[in-house]
Amino acid sequence: MNIEKGLDKVVKTIRVMITDQPGFLGKLTTAIGSEGGNIGDVRLMRSGLTHNVREITVYVDSDQHLERILQAVGQVDGVTIEEVIDRVQKVHEGGKIAVRSRVELETIGDVRKIYTPGVASICRQIQKQPELAQRYTAISNSVAIITNGTAILGLGDIGPVAGMPVMEGKSVLFDKLVGISGIPILLDSKDPSQIVETICRIAPTFGAIKLEDIAAPDCFEIERRLVERLDMPIMHDDQHGTAVVVLAALLNVTRFTSTRLQNATVGIIGLGAAGTGIAKLLMAYGIKQVLGTDLSAAAMAMHEENGGVATDLVGLMERSPIVVATTGCPGLIKPEMVQPGQVILALSNPDAEIKPQQALEAGASFAADGKSINNALAFPGIFRGALNARACRINNRMLIAAAKVIAQYAEDGELVPGILNAEVHTAVADAVAQAARVSGAVKHQL
Repeated sequence: MNIEKGLDKVVKTIRVMITDQPGFLGKLTTAIGSEGGNIGDVRLMRSGLTHNVREITVYVDSDQHLERILQAVGQVDGVTIEEVIDRVQKVHEGGKIAVRSRVELETIGDVRKIYTPGVASICRQIQKQPELAQRYTAISNSVAIITNGTAILGLGDIGPVAGMPVMEGKSVLFDKLVGISGIPILLDSKDPSQIVETICRIAPTFGAIKLEDIAAPDCFEIERRLVERLDMPIMHDDQHGTAVVVLAALLNVTRFTSTRLQNATVGIIGLGAAGTGIAKLLMAYGIKQVLGTDLSAAAMAMHEENGGVATDLVGLMERSPIVVATTGCPGLIKPEMVQPGQVILALSNPDAEIKPQQALEAGASFAADGKSINNALAFPGIFRGALNARACRINNRMLIAAAKVIAQYAEDGELVPGILNAEVHTAVADAVAQAARVSGAVKHQL
């Protein structure tokens, strides 16, 4: 089974001026097809007496592939290329988020209510009863999305500013999926002590802290120290959000195969933030045999300290019916390594350790990549539930509750549901809030 929804393609839009006579549009599409371009939408933008302008969406494999298509189109009589539009770049221009007011501001009376002098009475009330900030400010619905840019997607240490588009994307998902205000915070530091101190000082602004794309091993220390110092939900998404969705997928794998997950042997290739987070949650769920491999001896030692078994890549592939890879190394898993009936979750983005189709052709029974097994299925509902319950931390019972709900919402034959299924995020939030209350993660019961 392959739950990948589409091919890895680059989307471009070609704007062309075409002679407005029969056959010219056909010549254009034929030229695109002759170079292997897959045509999507064709839109008429404007018409003239002798020519019209159309935008044609084309799916290509690479910039080089696009160049071949443009050369073919350029040779078609009656067709002139006006512009090549990158829709991904267009949607990012100006940024993807903004801070907007929730109240009207039309009269001087409105100003006096939301600012001085009216706001003074609200400030005095919060001074006397600090818990009223939950009612009268945006703090209770705000999550800081904090990165230092040292582990952005599969791109590595590209710096905090280059990672900002990812943080904005997380903010959009928070807003659209669960109504949370996610505020990106970029930290120009690789010193764990500086990072912890900075976050602790800005923490009163937020209801929760979401750590994002911070490289291992610093991410483990940073999260641990923040949890010790701050009485609020804190989660490193690369560890725990990814782990939740992997657990959800594996719950469905074992349901399809009528096996007991706790008795399965799971192999984790890559023991960085994601791999270690996955291993720890799987062991917390009760899986007894979690193999792990990494180029770092320190990471292997940490895996064993956490209760896992360290091995090499070959041994792991031979001994693990279920394999989860989070290395950031495209092509690391060769087709000949795949065992018959194996489950392969190759999760590195943007390029997986092995493409799902390759794994299936090599004999895997299930295969997926990070486009479907994506932490965006988990983090919105987890934080929504933690904020709703006014939890003071996020624990394993909350994470496992989230995974179980995500698994339940997968469609027949799929490992996980779609990211844009709003019911999933609502149900995850409810389950997480309930688990927070039952597990004692709520300091003051609502």
